[in-house]
Amino acid sequence: MLEIKQLKAGYRGIEALKGVDIVVPEGEMVAIIGANGAGKSTLLNCMSGVVRATAGQIRFAGQDITRLPPHVIARAGLLHVPEGRQVLADMTVQENLMLGALARGTRKALYEIDKVVTLFPILAERMQQAAGTLSGGQQQMMAIGRALMGSPRVLLLDEPSLGLSPLLTHQVFDALLKLHRDGLTIVLVEQNARRALAATQRAYVLERGLIAQHGQSQQLLHDPSVIEHYLGTGESALVD
Repeated sequence: MLEIKQLKAGYRGIEALKGVDIVVPEGEMVAIIGANGAGKSTLLNCMSGVVRATAGQIRFAGQDITRLPPHVIARAGLLHVPEGRQVLADMTVQENLMLGALARGTRKALYEIDKVVTLFPILAERMQQAAGTLSGGQQQMMAIGRALMGSPRVLLLDEPSLGLSPLLTHQVFDALLKLHRDGLTIVLVEQNARRALAATQRAYVLERGLIAQHGQSQQLLHDPSVIEHYLGTGESALVD
């Protein structure tokens, strides 16, 4: 579904990605973990066209999308939930969700508002409320719902648990697992590496713009070097 070869990108002369290779098969949920500044957000931004790659190739469903603008990539079904949610604060929840449907174009509607509120029931109670007045967790649910309204073939998620309480984080991840069980392909960048590895099938470890390790998530969850650098030491580090 998604294949990245020798991808390079940067900002103001600083190279954030130095030749990244990633494969995401259809129907998988894949994690990308790494320290702050490793290039994780840059990688997702390149996939969605927000940041232009300086070298390499991104292929989505067999099509080269490396040089395509973001709105064309979104219309193809590659939808991005960015870090920080970026809701339209003065618009209502319903308006934010309906705006997401514009990315669908002429493709079949896979997720309508009724499915979104089934995943996130609290949004049904907030439909006419200004998005900027929602809690951080509710905004995150709405941002995911907005992307779903665009009928994604692949959903890119950048730090969905950032700033959320443990309870709301659990609710968000529970929804993501339900989406995955329904067959949605998901690429997850997540600060909580332990939770990301527990939720996914495969994972990539990004270090200073390069893939340092990759493999089955359960194997990486018990890899001594991953535990030391990303999960913390001790037996408790492996318990979510």
